[in-house]
Amino acid sequence: MKTRSVSRRAFLKSSKAAAAWVALSPAIIGRAQAATLKLKCSSSLPNDPKYANGRVYYDNLVKYLKANGLGEQIEVAFFPDNQLGQEIDVINSVKLGVIDLMVSGSSISANLVPLVGTFDLGYLFSSFQQQTRAFDAGASRPIEEALLKGANIRIVSWAYNFGARSVLAKKPVKTPEDLAGLKIRTLPNPVITECLRLMGAAATPLAFGEIYTALQAGVLDGLEHDPPTILASKFYETSKHYALTQHIFSPLATYFSDTTFNRMDPKLREGFLDAAKKAGADTRNHGLSVEKEALALIVEKGVTVVECDKEAFRKRVLPQTDNFIKARPEAKPVVDMIRATQA
Repeated sequence: MKTRSVSRRAFLKSSKAAAAWVALSPAIIGRAQAATLKLKCSSSLPNDPKYANGRVYYDNLVKYLKANGLGEQIEVAFFPDNQLGQEIDVINSVKLGVIDLMVSGSSISANLVPLVGTFDLGYLFSSFQQQTRAFDAGASRPIEEALLKGANIRIVSWAYNFGARSVLAKKPVKTPEDLAGLKIRTLPNPVITECLRLMGAAATPLAFGEIYTALQAGVLDGLEHDPPTILASKFYETSKHYALTQHIFSPLATYFSDTTFNRMDPKLREGFLDAAKKAGADTRNHGLSVEKEALALIVEKGVTVVECDKEAFRKRVLPQTDNFIKARPEAKPVVDMIRATQA
């Protein structure tokens, strides 16, 4: 074996270079790690790429991040089906910056900032198209500002839940009298709970992940939700009558932790926010296209669609909006903007 002598000067020179590399390497490695921002995105719905709004939004977000050249710099991990916890826990984690993104209806955040509950008032919106007109006119801005100020959460996009909320029950429901005594699951949200109570039901707040077993066990007599969610979550297996009450046209929000926003490299923010907004627009269009398809599919699964007396339900719920404004006067400008866009 050949040996090669190394002079003391050369040894010291090489040792200093090695030491310098060791000293610098953590910073270099740190910069390499910082080059990829890793975000966690939560949804309570199943991992269904067609009928679950969370997965649809996630796919659109990834698409637009890549289109904006951020596919290598921002990595979004998707956690469907309550993997990160029930929605009420997740929205608090977004507030604290523990979870970065959450795709859900606006309703869940009303537990943090009650003004958000304005969008859950029964029969306030008559269609999703009206909702878009109202948001374009500025109805969403006070809600966004209140949520950022009161809960440290940004709304980075608005879309639609995939259809209006209607009542799926174990018996036919055509009138408010038919709802009397029925335990109908609602979101853990006082505005929606009050809406269903006014409609005649024994409104029962319950976490989304507990609905199916509660229906199976007879703890619930039904729930209120949109057709694609009923299809994706297989609620049609437990209840066979779908009354088209269409009492709430609930907006779908993408919640983004302000803590994450502030630690994000400013160079990434513009591209990220652009991708988030475009993903919301695509998700909105997708939701409109799959509502009727999902309704037809749950009929194929044995569900009977019930044409109910919607006007009778609406008249019962009308006082809710005035009472809400009396309790929260800051909601009046939002309600006025929404009413001004009614056709």
